[in-house]
Amino acid sequence: MIEVRLKAMGLNLPQVAAPKGSYVPFLVSRGHCFVSGQLPPTGSPDSPSPYCGTVGVDVSIETAQVAARQCALMILAQLGAALEGDFERVARIVRLGGFVRAVPEFTAHPQVVNGASNLMIELFGDAGRHTRAAVGVSSLPLGVCVEIDAIVELKT
Repeated sequence: MIEVRLKAMGLNLPQVAAPKGSYVPFLVSRGHCFVSGQLPPTGSPDSPSPYCGTVGVDVSIETAQVAARQCALMILAQLGAALEGDFERVARIVRLGGFVRAVPEFTAHPQVVNGASNLMIELFGDAGRHTRAAVGVSSLPLGVCVEIDAIVELKT
Protein backbone atom coordinates (compact mmCIF):
# COMPACT_ATOMS: atom_id res chain seq x y z
CA MET A 1 0.00 0.00 0.00
CA ILE A 2 1.51 3.27 -1.14
CA GLU A 3 -0.46 5.26 1.43
CA VAL A 4 0.97 3.13 4.26
CA ARG A 5 4.53 3.51 2.96
CA LEU A 6 4.09 7.27 2.61
CA LYS A 7 2.77 7.53 6.16
CA ALA A 8 5.66 5.42 7.49
CA MET A 9 8.05 7.80 5.75
CA GLY A 10 6.27 10.80 7.29
CA LEU A 11 5.09 12.01 3.88
CA ASN A 12 1.72 13.27 2.72
CA LEU A 13 0.51 13.76 -0.81
CA PRO A 14 -0.03 17.43 -1.64
CA GLN A 15 -3.23 18.88 -3.07
CA VAL A 16 -3.26 18.40 -6.82
CA ALA A 17 -2.22 21.50 -8.69
CA ALA A 18 -4.35 23.01 -11.40
CA PRO A 19 -2.70 23.25 -14.83
CA LYS A 20 -0.78 26.46 -15.50
CA GLY A 21 -1.64 26.38 -19.21
CA SER A 22 -3.72 24.70 -21.93
CA TYR A 23 -3.14 21.07 -21.02
CA VAL A 24 -4.47 18.38 -18.70
CA PRO A 25 -2.50 17.31 -15.61
CA PHE A 26 -2.83 13.62 -16.52
CA LEU A 27 -4.21 11.46 -19.27
CA VAL A 28 -5.06 7.77 -19.08
CA SER A 29 -4.68 6.07 -22.45
CA ARG A 30 -3.98 2.54 -23.65
CA GLY A 31 -3.06 1.14 -20.25
CA HIS A 32 -0.83 4.03 -19.22
CA CYS A 33 -1.18 7.20 -17.22
CA PHE A 34 0.80 10.14 -18.59
CA VAL A 35 1.41 12.77 -15.91
CA SER A 36 2.30 16.26 -17.12
CA GLY A 37 5.35 18.02 -15.71
CA GLN A 38 4.98 18.72 -12.01
CA LEU A 39 6.67 21.45 -10.01
CA PRO A 40 7.79 21.68 -6.40
CA PRO A 41 6.02 24.18 -4.11
CA THR A 42 6.66 27.73 -5.30
CA GLY A 43 5.91 29.57 -2.08
CA SER A 44 4.44 33.06 -1.97
CA PRO A 45 5.76 36.62 -2.11
CA ASP A 46 5.84 36.66 1.70
CA SER A 47 7.49 33.26 1.93
CA PRO A 48 9.56 32.43 -1.18
CA SER A 49 10.30 28.80 -1.92
CA PRO A 50 13.82 27.44 -1.52
CA TYR A 51 13.07 25.52 -4.73
CA CYS A 52 13.09 28.64 -6.93
CA GLY A 53 16.32 29.67 -8.55
CA THR A 54 19.17 28.16 -10.51
CA VAL A 55 21.12 25.11 -9.41
CA GLY A 56 24.76 26.08 -9.14
CA VAL A 57 23.97 29.69 -8.22
CA ASP A 58 21.23 30.03 -5.60
CA VAL A 59 20.08 26.41 -5.21
CA SER A 60 22.33 23.60 -3.94
CA ILE A 61 22.28 20.08 -5.35
CA GLU A 62 20.80 18.86 -2.05
CA THR A 63 17.97 21.39 -2.16
CA ALA A 64 17.30 20.56 -5.81
CA GLN A 65 17.09 16.86 -4.88
CA VAL A 66 14.45 17.71 -2.28
CA ALA A 67 12.62 19.75 -4.94
CA ALA A 68 12.69 16.71 -7.26
CA ARG A 69 11.25 14.58 -4.45
CA GLN A 70 8.50 17.18 -4.04
CA CYS A 71 7.79 16.89 -7.77
CA ALA A 72 7.50 13.12 -7.37
CA LEU A 73 4.98 13.59 -4.56
CA MET A 74 2.96 15.85 -6.85
CA ILE A 75 3.16 13.21 -9.59
CA LEU A 76 1.74 10.71 -7.10
CA ALA A 77 -1.02 13.14 -6.14
CA GLN A 78 -1.97 13.54 -9.82
CA LEU A 79 -1.75 9.78 -10.31
CA GLY A 80 -4.02 9.29 -7.30
CA ALA A 81 -6.54 11.69 -8.84
CA ALA A 82 -6.36 9.83 -12.16
CA LEU A 83 -6.88 6.47 -10.47
CA GLU A 84 -9.43 7.69 -7.91
CA GLY A 85 -7.00 6.82 -5.13
CA ASP A 86 -6.46 3.19 -6.24
CA PHE A 87 -2.66 2.94 -6.36
CA GLU A 88 -3.01 -0.86 -6.60
CA ARG A 89 -3.71 -0.25 -10.30
CA VAL A 90 -0.08 0.81 -10.81
CA ALA A 91 1.87 -1.93 -12.59
CA ARG A 92 5.11 0.03 -12.80
CA ILE A 93 6.67 3.43 -13.19
CA VAL A 94 7.86 3.35 -16.81
CA ARG A 95 9.66 6.68 -17.24
CA LEU A 96 10.47 9.93 -15.48
CA GLY A 97 11.57 13.01 -17.38
CA GLY A 98 13.56 15.48 -15.32
CA PHE A 99 14.34 19.08 -16.22
CA VAL A 100 16.88 20.91 -14.08
CA ARG A 101 17.35 24.67 -14.25
CA ALA A 102 21.09 25.04 -13.87
CA VAL A 103 24.11 27.06 -14.86
CA PRO A 104 25.67 25.99 -18.18
CA GLU A 105 28.67 24.30 -16.55
CA PHE A 106 26.49 22.17 -14.21
CA THR A 107 26.71 18.44 -15.00
CA ALA A 108 25.05 16.71 -12.02
CA HIS A 109 21.52 16.66 -13.45
CA PRO A 110 21.16 12.91 -12.78
CA GLN A 111 21.97 13.45 -9.09
CA VAL A 112 19.22 16.06 -8.83
CA VAL A 113 16.60 13.89 -10.54
CA ASN A 114 17.56 11.01 -8.23
CA GLY A 115 15.43 12.83 -5.65
CA ALA A 116 12.35 11.76 -7.63
CA SER A 117 13.67 8.40 -8.81
CA ASN A 118 14.66 7.24 -5.35
CA LEU A 119 11.20 8.01 -3.96
CA MET A 120 9.52 5.94 -6.69
CA ILE A 121 11.81 3.01 -5.93
CA GLU A 122 11.25 3.37 -2.16
CA LEU A 123 7.49 3.33 -2.64
CA PHE A 124 7.01 0.81 -5.47
CA GLY A 125 10.08 -1.42 -5.09
CA ASP A 126 11.16 -3.04 -8.36
CA ALA A 127 8.01 -1.69 -10.04
CA GLY A 128 9.36 1.78 -9.27
CA ARG A 129 12.55 1.25 -11.29
CA HIS A 130 12.14 3.22 -14.50
CA THR A 131 13.80 4.69 -17.55
CA ARG A 132 14.67 8.35 -17.28
CA ALA A 133 15.92 11.54 -18.82
CA ALA A 134 17.70 14.24 -16.80
CA VAL A 135 18.41 17.36 -18.79
CA GLY A 136 19.54 20.89 -18.07
CA VAL A 137 17.50 23.92 -19.06
CA SER A 138 17.93 27.67 -18.75
CA SER A 139 14.49 28.36 -17.26
CA LEU A 140 11.41 26.63 -15.91
CA PRO A 141 7.86 27.75 -15.10
CA LEU A 142 7.43 30.00 -12.05
CA GLY A 143 11.20 30.12 -11.57
CA VAL A 144 11.50 26.62 -10.05
CA CYS A 145 14.75 24.68 -10.24
CA VAL A 146 13.27 21.34 -11.31
CA GLU A 147 10.25 19.87 -13.13
CA ILE A 148 9.44 16.16 -13.47
CA ASP A 149 6.91 14.30 -15.65
CA ALA A 150 6.00 10.61 -15.67
CA ILE A 151 4.64 7.69 -17.65
CA VAL A 152 3.04 4.97 -15.52
CA GLU A 153 1.88 1.54 -16.71
CA LEU A 154 -1.46 0.44 -15.29
CA LYS A 155 -2.68 -3.05 -14.50
CA THR A 156 -5.40 -4.28 -16.82
